[in-house]
Formats: sequence, C-alpha cells, structure tokens
Amino acid sequence: MAATTQYKLSAADLEVLLALARTGTLADAGERLSLDASTVFRTIQKVEKGLGQRLFERSRTGYRPSELAQQLAAHGEQIEGQLEAARSVLQLQPEQVSGTVRVTTTDTVLHGLVAPALKALQASHPLLGFDLHVGNELASLTRRDADIAVRATKRPPQHLVGKRIGPIRVALYAGKNAGKKNSIKHFDDTVAAQASWIAPDDALPEHPSVVWRKKHFPKVVPRYRVNSILTVAELVAQGLGIGILPVFLAQRRTDLTQLTEVLDECQTELWLLTHTESRHLRRVSAVYGYLSQNLLLE
Repeated sequence: MAATTQYKLSAADLEVLLALARTGTLADAGERLSLDASTVFRTIQKVEKGLGQRLFERSRTGYRPSELAQQLAAHGEQIEGQLEAARSVLQLQPEQVSGTVRVTTTDTVLHGLVAPALKALQASHPLLGFDLHVGNELASLTRRDADIAVRATKRPPQHLVGKRIGPIRVALYAGKNAGKKNSIKHFDDTVAAQASWIAPDDALPEHPSVVWRKKHFPKVVPRYRVNSILTVAELVAQGLGIGILPVFLAQRRTDLTQLTEVLDECQTELWLLTHTESRHLRRVSAVYGYLSQNLLLE
C-alpha cells in the first residue's frame, strides 16, 4: 500500500497503460505510441513496481488488463479526450479543421460509400487526415480506437450515438455475361443446386445473406468461401459463380447482372455511429456531419 501511495503516476504512464490495454500486445502498443516494444515493457514494469502490484496478466495471447489497469486506462482516455479537444482548437483559421479522424467500417461500405464521400470532404478540409480501419466488429469503436463507425446493423449499441442512414438492400448477382436480368422467373432449387455459389459462410456465419441462403437453399454448398462481401463481388464479376450483394455496391458496377428482385429478408440498416464525448471535437464533428449528409445508398 505504501508503494501505491508514494508512486507518482504520470500522464505518460497512463498513455502507455491505455495503449497496452487497448491493443493487448507490446508490439501493437509500441506501434500506436511510436515506441519500441521494449520501451513499453520497461514502462509497465516500472509502474507495476512503483504501485507494488501487477496491472496485466501475461499469456501467450498477450496482456490482459486487471481491474485496476482498466480504471487507470479510463483516466487515460479522459486525458486523451481533453488533449484532442485542445488540439482541435489550434486551427490556422477559424473555418479550417485539422487533425486525424479514425473511421472503422467494413471493406464493402468503405469502398462503396465512405471513400467516395471522403474524396469530396478532403477537398473542403485539406488539413484533415484519416485512419481507416476495416473490420466486421464494433469493438474498435467501443475501445475508443476509432472516432466514427459506419456499420450495417439493426441494433446499434446503446452507449453510442448515431444516425440511421437508410436500409441496405441486397439481391442475387452473377457476372455480366453469366446471367440474364429476368432469370428470376426460372431461378429455382434446380438452378441453385447447379450454380457455383460464392459466400462468406465461415467469416460471417450470421450474415443475413448466409442465413437467407441456408433457409431457402439448404442443400447448397458454396464452391468459394471468402472472408468479405467485397471479395464476393469481385469473384462474381469474374464469372466464378453467383452471390448475394448489396445493391448500393453492385449498381455502381458494369460487370454484374442482377438475377433476382431485392431480397427483403436480407435487408439491414446502415448506421453512422460515434461517442457522445467525441462529437464536440471539431475534426470528428466535421467528418460525422459530412458523412451523415453524403453517404448515399441509392
């Protein structure tokens, strides 16, 4: 207890603790902080020795923060937020917005919606930078590793604030030279069984398209299993088979042919999400406001 009260915890210590709590490995924490892994290790050792107790549980998979480490990391987040707020004030001109905004989304939404919108935003705010993270989970936003998330979900987490952009509609597609627009009239179990399907079963087993196919064509086994919907689109476009794709992605391409009407059972919602604490930051507010008006599903 004496060591705990005597040790003078610094903001730099909290920054390292926060990075390790977020990433779980010395290498990743060091990369976030532009430090080498050994420096992160020595800092953690110094703090633990000063406090007289372990802050992280070591294992082969990485470093798991203790309850105390999580509490300290929360204070580190508060300091981080205040620093970000202070930096956002330091603009060259009142109308200019600068800094880096971290955005997490899926590869499909990034390439089909977010990137086209950011191209125009970059012209309006040339001092803004973007860290773009592609993944299928909301964990990175929950851990505050990202400022904004653009996600397909019907139930966004309650601790996040956001805007419903609109419905994500999907349909079954083939390569342009592999199918006809009106083939829905003849698309039945026999055709489905003969076709080569491309699907993200293993990577996204609960994806609406996977659930729909297993419900309506339970005997179908995909010939190609991939880890993203964007890859489904690329393989379908090359004529390797058929696959279920978001209409917003497919309608922008000339190498895909729609085989069915919109599959209502597969419909989900697109949400733009952020933290209540982050929305006041000028850089986050500028990007959030722009995306809320310029993410166009149709």
